[in-house]
Amino acid sequence: MTAAYADALDDAVALVKDFHRRLCAVTVLDPACGSGNFLYVTLEHMKRLEGEVLDLLVTELGERQDSLDLSGHTVDPHQFLGLEKNERAVPIAEMVLWIGHLQWYVRFQPAFSAWPKPVLKRYGNIRQADALLTWRQITLVHDENGRPMARWDGVSTRRDPVTGNRVPDEGGQVPVERYVAPKAAEWPHADFIIGNPPFIGGKDIRQELGDGYAEALWTVYGKHVPNAADFVMYWWHKAAERVRAGKARRFGFITTNSLPQTFSRRVVEHHVGGRHPVGLFFAIPDHPWVKALNENEQESVRDAAQVRVAMTVGVRGATEGRLLTVTSERPGTGDSANVELSERRGAINADLTIGPDVTKARALEANAGLASPGVKLHGAGFIVTPRQAETLGLGRVPGLERHIVPYRNGRDLTGKPRSVMVIDLHGLAESDVRRRYPEVYQWVLERVKPERDQNNEAYRRANWWLFGRKNTEIRRALAGLPRYVATVETAKHRVFQFLDASIRPDNKLIVVASADAYHLGVLSSRAHVVWALASGGRLGVGNDPVYVKSMCFDKFPFPDASAEAQARIRALADELDTLRKRRQALHADLTLTGMYNVLVKIRGLQPLTDDERAINEKGLVSTLRRLHDAIDAAVAQAYGWPDDLADDDILRRIVALNKERRREEEAGTVRHLRPDFQSGRATAAQAQGTIALDTEGAAQPDAKLPWPKALPEQVQAVRAALAHLGPQPTVEAIAKRFKGAKRERVAEILQALAVMG
Repeated sequence: MTAAYADALDDAVALVKDFHRRLCAVTVLDPACGSGNFLYVTLEHMKRLEGEVLDLLVTELGERQDSLDLSGHTVDPHQFLGLEKNERAVPIAEMVLWIGHLQWYVRFQPAFSAWPKPVLKRYGNIRQADALLTWRQITLVHDENGRPMARWDGVSTRRDPVTGNRVPDEGGQVPVERYVAPKAAEWPHADFIIGNPPFIGGKDIRQELGDGYAEALWTVYGKHVPNAADFVMYWWHKAAERVRAGKARRFGFITTNSLPQTFSRRVVEHHVGGRHPVGLFFAIPDHPWVKALNENEQESVRDAAQVRVAMTVGVRGATEGRLLTVTSERPGTGDSANVELSERRGAINADLTIGPDVTKARALEANAGLASPGVKLHGAGFIVTPRQAETLGLGRVPGLERHIVPYRNGRDLTGKPRSVMVIDLHGLAESDVRRRYPEVYQWVLERVKPERDQNNEAYRRANWWLFGRKNTEIRRALAGLPRYVATVETAKHRVFQFLDASIRPDNKLIVVASADAYHLGVLSSRAHVVWALASGGRLGVGNDPVYVKSMCFDKFPFPDASAEAQARIRALADELDTLRKRRQALHADLTLTGMYNVLVKIRGLQPLTDDERAINEKGLVSTLRRLHDAIDAAVAQAYGWPDDLADDDILRRIVALNKERRREEEAGTVRHLRPDFQSGRATAAQAQGTIALDTEGAAQPDAKLPWPKALPEQVQAVRAALAHLGPQPTVEAIAKRFKGAKRERVAEILQALAVMG
């Protein structure tokens, strides 16, 4: 052996040993560790890496095995830190780590005989603690009479002796608490942060965790985490903050797959686009979260598929990353599914895409005030059958036809309609209902009021005969229209159709207040559907696309089409809508979902089954495809684009056109979709800014109030304004009640309140 070779060998040994030293110093934190499963898996991986290092030293670099003393210098449980709220889970997590550590010694004892001494140590690295909040104390909230306040637990019910229906049980009460002096919890220092924090939807945080905890959480984190964001995003935010500040090297979380959706995505946008940004180094936007799947347990497959997850890894600084997309999935054996993935590399956007960044688009004034979810009842007793409506006086009592009307939800549109009706007493005082429609009054009194008495919102308890929201803006937009456009919020296929003005839409429908088939045609076109799929999210058992009106409609720039182009699109859209309705009227078993399932297969040149061929014949699906192709071409021509653009090219052009339209609007040019209504809406909003209606409907002068500086006070101010203006006035009407209130901030608070109910 030459001296040079010996020196090089010594250098190599020193380098590998230095790597091993650093490996043994790495710390990993799971701030929602449960029983320690993620930490256990991480320990396994790091021990395996350590084994490779030691094997390299012995077999490749000639180190003697007995010289490798691992008793004081090895990867062991003290490097794996955990926070867990459940006190009973803490010792379990500690034991899981030690079992995993000792298993490694048992497995590799022939090669490495040195055992840790002592065998077990108490490091205290798993702590019982709330990962998000600390507080001084918890107190009970009392009402004006000094009695402790309580709310319905959302679970306990009883059978009403009069109606026989299940209603909230007054005995199922939980106290309303207040967390005194809440602060953000501190996390222990760690190089890497991992985990899968609790999966609780933003709208369920109050119900699941209690009023006091929810209010404290929103007070502490409201500046950067919207109240409607999923619970896991609070962990994402805290981890991203630590990485941005250089207090951690990297974080990786499994979250719900709603991360790319509106409110959760804002958390990502804040960190990806901020100063010292977080870069997304790795992401899978949508993946099945499955357990115990096999070919003989199809029911288990369907149940497990209800949960979809996203995976993200964040590092300090802008970076290119690996984006993996699920291309196919099928049941497997054991605890997972067989999943195939495709990979792209590049800068990963906040919505977990590579390519045109649709999150850069902003709402357009041209589209303002036209789209909204339908009505939200907050009382199943409002829904009646046609026969029940007759017993309540429909067709017999004058004027009741304005208050008992057809009702449609998502399944009614995509599947077989239920033909139900809804009692809509909007505009009537309780005394009016009791005097004019006594049968209806008693029906709602017995079937709606018991449920409303347990509602958290004072407005809903006091106005129990009315829907949970007034839907003032969409009612105003629909006034005088013979029909309107609707789409199902969460559906397998993005289909738009006309509904008759007499139909009251459920809140799971997104309504566009236009009777113009030109608008229906543009919305039905490939340009808009590609945009909606990219800017919306996915949800539900089938991982179906979600149409988020604030993202999909409000930001979408319609083409500046000539009169001839509009007429062409209008004629095709009317023909499309008429064809579908006529075929469904002729065949009661024909559904839109079935028709569009077949259309997809026809487009993909896939063979049809006998049942699908029958649907094709009944629904004239090939003709339906022809009409869609013609609409796609006509809309592309109206934009001045080729009709064979790739999806990314369409998105890139729409984002650019959105930016151009925003510049136009800032300069004073607004291309209103319904100028007659929207210009009048602006005038009405200005009027509402100076005159408000109190809860009894009397006009009162409205002096402008100062706009609070802190978010919690801003939320309270908006809620107070709603008591005068109703739960869904225009953003401008609320903003104009305050000095210095920004429209964008008011809009964000309103959206959060709407999602939270």
